[in-house]
Amino acid sequence: MSSANRFSLIDPARSRVYYGYVILFIGTLGVWCSIPGQTIGVSVFTDPVMNALGLSRDQFSNAYALGTICSSFFITRAGRWFDRFGARLVAFLATLMLAVSVFLCSQAAFMSSFIKQLLNTETVAVPFALMLVLFFMIRFSGQGVLTMSSRNMIMMWFDKNRGKANAFTSVALSFGFSSAPLWLNELVEGQGWQRAWQYMAAGLVLFSLVLLQLYRNRPEDHGLQVDGTPSEAASSKTKTQRDFLELKRPFTLEEAKRTRAFWMYGLLLAFHSFFITGLTFHVVSIFESAGYEKSLAISLFLPASVVSVCFSTLFNFLSDYLRLKGFLFAMIAGGLMGSTGLFYLHTPWGVPILTVGIGIMGGFFAVLNSVSWPRFFGRKHLGAIAGKVTSFLVLGSALAPSAFSYGYSQLGSYRYLGLLAAGYLVVLLFGSIRANNPQQSAS
Repeated sequence: MSSANRFSLIDPARSRVYYGYVILFIGTLGVWCSIPGQTIGVSVFTDPVMNALGLSRDQFSNAYALGTICSSFFITRAGRWFDRFGARLVAFLATLMLAVSVFLCSQAAFMSSFIKQLLNTETVAVPFALMLVLFFMIRFSGQGVLTMSSRNMIMMWFDKNRGKANAFTSVALSFGFSSAPLWLNELVEGQGWQRAWQYMAAGLVLFSLVLLQLYRNRPEDHGLQVDGTPSEAASSKTKTQRDFLELKRPFTLEEAKRTRAFWMYGLLLAFHSFFITGLTFHVVSIFESAGYEKSLAISLFLPASVVSVCFSTLFNFLSDYLRLKGFLFAMIAGGLMGSTGLFYLHTPWGVPILTVGIGIMGGFFAVLNSVSWPRFFGRKHLGAIAGKVTSFLVLGSALAPSAFSYGYSQLGSYRYLGLLAAGYLVVLLFGSIRANNPQQSAS
C-alpha cells in the first residue's frame, strides 16, 4: 500500500468517477464539522457556561477574544504543515484536537472547581485562564486548521472547475452554518451544555476515522490529474481563460507577501471577518440603539444569507471565466453598502442597505477566500499562503467584539463605526487599483 493510501481501504485511482468529487463532498463536510470551533458554534453555550463558571459576560468574552488572538499566531505554521504533510494528516490531527478540546470544555466547571480547591482560592482568574486555554484550542483546531486544510484540499483537486466546485461548497456551508444555532440550541436545551459538547466530541472522533479513509492530498499522488481529464480540460478553455488561469510559476509565502494582491485581497477578507463578527456579536444592542426591537435584529441574517448564496453561486461559476479583480471591487462596494447601512441604521432605508451590503460582501468573500490563492500563487505553497490569510481572518474576528463595544462606549453610537469602516474600505479601493494577478508579471 502506498503512503498516500496508508490506513485507508479507498484507492482514488480505482474510482469510477473523478475522485475530486468525493474530495469536494467530504472536504465540505470537514468545514461543516469545524462548527464547534466557530463563533456560531460557541455562542449557544455562552450563557450556561459563563454562569456555571461564575464569569461575567465581559470576562467570558475577553477569554474568548484572547484565546482567539493567540490561536491566530500559530495558523501560519499550520499552513506550512499542510504543505509538508498534506491535508489528510493535518486535518485528521486537527479533528482529534477539536474533539479533545470540546470534551474538555464539557468538563470546564469540574476542572475549575478542582483547580480552585487545589490552590485553595476562589479567584475568577482560574476559570478565566481555563477558558482562555480551551478557547485557544478549539479556535486553533476548528476555525483555523480544520477549516483551512479542508478548503485547501478541495482547491488542490480542481483548476478549470475550481469556481464551480467552490459554488457547491459555499451553498452547502451557508445552509449548514445558518442552521447550526437551531439544532445546537435544541441539543443544549434538551441534553444540557455538558452533554451537548460530549456528543459533538464523539461525533468528531467518528468523523476523524471517515476523514482518514477519504481525505487525500493531491490528485498527482494517485496518478490522477487536476480536474480529472487534463487533455479535455485544456482544450475546453477559452483563450481568455488560458490567459488568466495559466500558472507561470508557484510563489512561496515570502514572495506572495511582496505582492500588492496578497495584501489587498487579504486585508479585505479580514475586514469582512471583522465587520460580520462585530455585527453578529452586538446585533441586538446595535438595533436597539437605533430604536428597533430584538426580533428585527435576529431576522437580519436570513435575507442577508439569501443574498449571499445567490451572489456566491453565480460568481463562483463565473470565476472560472472572469478575472478576480472585478470581484474585489464588487466586494468593496458591498462593504461600503454595509457600512453606509450601519451609519444610517436609524433611517427607514438603513436596514435594507445593511442587509444587501453584508449579503453581497459575504457572497464575494466565499469566492475570493478560496479561489484567489491557488490562482495567484499556485498549489505548491498553498497551505502557508492560505494559512497566513486565515490568521488575518481569525485575528479580525477576535478583535471585532471588543472594538465594536469600545467604539460604542467611546463614541456613543455604533453608527460611527460604519463611518470608520467606510474610510478603511476607501483606502483599500485605491490601493487595489494595481492589485493585479501576480502571475501576469511572473517570469
